[in-house]
Amino acid sequence: MSDGMRVMVTGGTGFVGSHTVAALSRAGCTVRLLVRRPERVARALRPHGLSDAVEYAVGDATDPASVARALTGCDAVVHAAAVYSLDSRDWARTRRTNVAATRAVLGAAADQGCDPIIHISSIVATLRSRGTVTPDSPLSTVRGTYIQSKVESERYARQLQDQGAPVVIVAPGAVYGPDDPGLSEAMRQLRDILRGYYPLWTTGGFHGTDVRDVAAVTVAAMTPGRGPRRYLVPGHYLDGPTLFGALRSVTGRRMPYLRVPTPLLLPMAWLVSAVQRVVPVHLPAEYEGVQIASRRARCDTSRAEQDLGVTARPLATTMTDAVQWLHRTGHVTARQAGRAGQR
Repeated sequence: MSDGMRVMVTGGTGFVGSHTVAALSRAGCTVRLLVRRPERVARALRPHGLSDAVEYAVGDATDPASVARALTGCDAVVHAAAVYSLDSRDWARTRRTNVAATRAVLGAAADQGCDPIIHISSIVATLRSRGTVTPDSPLSTVRGTYIQSKVESERYARQLQDQGAPVVIVAPGAVYGPDDPGLSEAMRQLRDILRGYYPLWTTGGFHGTDVRDVAAVTVAAMTPGRGPRRYLVPGHYLDGPTLFGALRSVTGRRMPYLRVPTPLLLPMAWLVSAVQRVVPVHLPAEYEGVQIASRRARCDTSRAEQDLGVTARPLATTMTDAVQWLHRTGHVTARQAGRAGQR
């Protein structure tokens, strides 16, 4: 990384974005956020000691004029803004936002000559059934609003790469850890597991990552002159026994659940997601979530480990820190946090 780089970050008030801003700042970068709601900046960055240390421009990542203003004078870009939700009530917002923002930000950054241009993608963009996903795997054909929004976003990022633009694709799995300003999808689900709202669980599994490891990969990739690159963020394969086993160890609670074969759970989740569109409270079954887990995809993260020197934190560390944060911020009770809430 070049010392003193000026980096424009979208999504900087979100979970991945705020941790990335903190990591970039620690590495000596000057950060400028593009934000729609400036009142969120201090709340998102205060846990990292940065509430007054980061400049921002007000605008929308889907608006080319806003993006152009925010990019002025910047050397590099991290595009982390996206709707990350498997809730069917968010489908319209997901369709409206994710691809449009990616095209606006990455396209403008390429035109301005930024290097690198880091696109925070997702493992779901290359999701495949019972195979090993690599950074160069073909784009997924799995249906789903969120899944396909990430597929189309990464398709555009790869097109820019094919044209020689220094776009770096960083793909995490489900993201866990402390200090989540908006209680994003995976952390909301973790909270609800601790509350006992998920008595049923799929027999499949998915890739899980620590938010701090996502930020570490992003900062390690913040080196100009290396051209297009793709990385999967190191993490852990989380099936029911692994995820619930880690939470049992962290909390000391029994946390019983029933593993349901995916062919039986998929139609149930589809029905719940259909009902969810007209019900104001969240229902604990997401069709796309079951779709993702049903593929049981494993991830080859060796490129990030070898090129960038980033390895996955122990799952116990991630879950301990996540549960402690959920308890400390009032998202779960002392009973629900178990012994993690006593540390």
